[in-house]
Amino acid sequence: MFEYIKTWYESKFSDPHSITLLFLLLVLVSLLYFFGPLIVPVLVALIIAYLLDWSVVHLERLGLRRFTATVFVMLLFTGVMLTLVLVIGPVLWKQTSNLVQEAPHMVEKGKLFLLALPQQYPSLITAEQVQEIVMTVEAKLIEFGQIVLSFSLTSLKDIVAWLIYLVLVPLLVFFMLKDKLELVGSIEKLIPQQRRLILQVWHEMHQQIMNYIRGKVFEILVVGSITFIAFTVFDLRYAALLSVLVGLSVLIPFIGAALVTIPVAAVALFQFGLETQFWTVLIIYGVIQALDGNVLVPLLFSEAVDLNPVFIIVAVLFFGGLWGFWGVFFAIPLASLVKALINAWSSTHDEISKELSEEQ
Repeated sequence: MFEYIKTWYESKFSDPHSITLLFLLLVLVSLLYFFGPLIVPVLVALIIAYLLDWSVVHLERLGLRRFTATVFVMLLFTGVMLTLVLVIGPVLWKQTSNLVQEAPHMVEKGKLFLLALPQQYPSLITAEQVQEIVMTVEAKLIEFGQIVLSFSLTSLKDIVAWLIYLVLVPLLVFFMLKDKLELVGSIEKLIPQQRRLILQVWHEMHQQIMNYIRGKVFEILVVGSITFIAFTVFDLRYAALLSVLVGLSVLIPFIGAALVTIPVAAVALFQFGLETQFWTVLIIYGVIQALDGNVLVPLLFSEAVDLNPVFIIVAVLFFGGLWGFWGVFFAIPLASLVKALINAWSSTHDEISKELSEEQ
């Protein structure tokens, strides 16, 4: 056993480039683990900068200076975001308020529906089972209410933090875009000269991360818009709110679609009952999810994602547990990073084996 570990260690870490890569990886993981909440504005700004850099580069190719291109892109991005907030924000707030007010009535109606099931289907479900389900649901609702109450008590602190982010993040994005070359050069000076594997991983991940961020933003917009149109056509209540939830659900592969099915089905059931409209809404929702998973995702992420679904689900659970929302958002790029690291160390092992065979 000891010999096996020794052989494995020598094959993976006999190259100085491997040690440098491992050291850099440990530093980054430590920073994220211990100081993650403190550097959230930097991470958010980095994501937005990645998203906007493509536009800045293309404007530079058209003849604009980097500073002018950055100002133009930032003004356009800020205008689009303000328009979305001012147009969609009030609608979402109103629908959320109405849904919260109607929630007790919806729960009571759902309770009556469940209590009637033993009479309609006595061979499938008993009254005792229904009572257990009702008690579990009521307990979860009480727990959720306590969470909402505690959130409202700390909301003032969160509002202040968000106001700071609204000032800091745009400034960080602007300087990241404007001074991209200088910042990259400064980072390169901090990295040791034994950086071959670091550059290999970086080149493998750089384009994937850019494609992933742009693809996810586009996927959210497309899925959310199509869902809103479909729900509006069928006159489903809270169409805007549910469409935003459906759009954001694509951030969590496989799991998000299943979770959002619950509020969509609950609202449709409360509005239509077990009538034709209810089943039509669910079928349309299923078709949208199927088209997203089988058509849109392969088109957007054919180059960015080359992972088995099992690895993706494990990555969502693992990184989501570590870093919450941002861990879920970056689960696929982080899983791709792990794959790139394995490929890098494997290539090192192959090169060393090749050198030894040549010497012999």
